[in-house]
Amino acid sequence: MESWYLLYCKRGQLLRAKEHLERQSVHCLSPMIAMEKIVRGKRTAVSEPLFPNYLFIEFDPEAIHTTTISATRGVSHFVRFGVLPATVPQDVISVLQTETPEHMVDPETPQPGDEVLIIDGTFEGLKAIFTEPDGEARSMLLLNLLNKQIVRSIDNKQFNKL
Repeated sequence: MESWYLLYCKRGQLLRAKEHLERQSVHCLSPMIAMEKIVRGKRTAVSEPLFPNYLFIEFDPEAIHTTTISATRGVSHFVRFGVLPATVPQDVISVLQTETPEHMVDPETPQPGDEVLIIDGTFEGLKAIFTEPDGEARSMLLLNLLNKQIVRSIDNKQFNKL
């Protein structure tokens, strides 16, 4: 009888494991999420697995042996509780298939009103308030200089969120 199980995949090989398992007629589920991040100084949207390195699979252990699954390229091991691989309830799978969040923002990506520390450039060492993105690679920051508030556009690589 087919059941859902949870696999842990080798680092960076989730898609490889999924591809090889699907060739073996194993149903795979790896919920993806669109996340807004700052990558190499540019604000971009990337698609990432909701559970990095984990893959939900559905198969019948009497038709395909667990050692065959474990020996598949990219797979590290089954998540186990005791000796047997742990089964994932169908209710959990149904929720993951229907209610996965569509868009998130990386907690390290500053949002309007967040306090940042400038780490490079003319204003190095000063704290500022993030106001808004200014294109892909720059952002508008509110600085307090000599009791006067100034808005400046600064490169995303020159500050970190506090």
